[in-house]
Amino acid sequence: MDVWLRSYGGSNLLMLMLIIFGFFNSVANSAFNVTTIRFNDGYSPLFGDGNLVRSPDGKSVRLLLDRFTGSGFISSKMYKHGFFSARIKLPSDYTAGIVVAFYTSNGDVFEKNHDELDFEFLGNIEGKPWRFQTNLYGNGSTNRGREERYRLWFDPTKEFHQYGILWTAHNVIFYIDEVPIREVVRNEVMGGDYPTKPMSLYATIWDASNWATSGGKYKVNYKYAPFVSEFKDLVLDGCASDPIQEVLEASDCTEHNAHLNVQDYVTVTPERRAAMRNFRQHFMYYSYCYDILRYPIPPPECVIIPSEQRRFKDTGRLKFGGSHRRRSKRRGRNPSVSTDNQSSM
Repeated sequence: MDVWLRSYGGSNLLMLMLIIFGFFNSVANSAFNVTTIRFNDGYSPLFGDGNLVRSPDGKSVRLLLDRFTGSGFISSKMYKHGFFSARIKLPSDYTAGIVVAFYTSNGDVFEKNHDELDFEFLGNIEGKPWRFQTNLYGNGSTNRGREERYRLWFDPTKEFHQYGILWTAHNVIFYIDEVPIREVVRNEVMGGDYPTKPMSLYATIWDASNWATSGGKYKVNYKYAPFVSEFKDLVLDGCASDPIQEVLEASDCTEHNAHLNVQDYVTVTPERRAAMRNFRQHFMYYSYCYDILRYPIPPPECVIIPSEQRRFKDTGRLKFGGSHRRRSKRRGRNPSVSTDNQSSM
């Protein structure tokens, strides 16, 4: 915890941090009622097969990055809406240049108009905490990235924490330990920028030395390899859909959507709403909604909060910075167009 306190300005913030930890923990202690699956029942290796290590009981998997390759896995089916989560533990020590990603996408099927929902965890030099970002892409709108960047209220290398993505026809919610950290509500003006096509669930670890830490200043140091990220308690609660058939006719997900809408994670209770506000107030350091250099008129889904807006510069970031450049998470895909040349912390 000392590293985390130093990153926020020292021991004088101890009381504030303890209050925040306690508040988040009180919300997170109400665990979601979800059904987990074994790896082989819902996933298959994506790349770096030799660096993907399944547990003997099939309930967990490790993804390794070494000097030869990273690794990743993909869901065996594609889904139209659902709740997707895993308990994840990130690599420790020196992790500069490393990206661990947990995300949904259909980029391998719809190369020019893909949808995507991302958790991307960005490594750092030894003694500095992991950072992460969430993102939303709809219909190939990579030139309209919807990045937000944050810090965490815990050390993600010490214990497993649950990271979840809820995707419905009406909204997207990113969760950490049952705490909602971001919600995007669909509206008609978004049009195709809202994800609508079936997506697969991915998890990857890869070398992003050219951008992930301080704009590429710090590279992956393979002296510390292999870098290991662990995944367990895998959840795939979605409506399985064929993407090609989806283009021809609407999939019948009525029964699944009815099931989804009564689940605990669909409702943002007042307590969860307050936890989300606290998280965003204390741990978010970049938001595209306040980046008027990119978006002089905020995108239609943005809810501008005056108290939040005052904390950000015209670039959408706090004074200590944070690049929001993005690169592909899949081996063999060309990088997306960079929207910012400024370096991160």
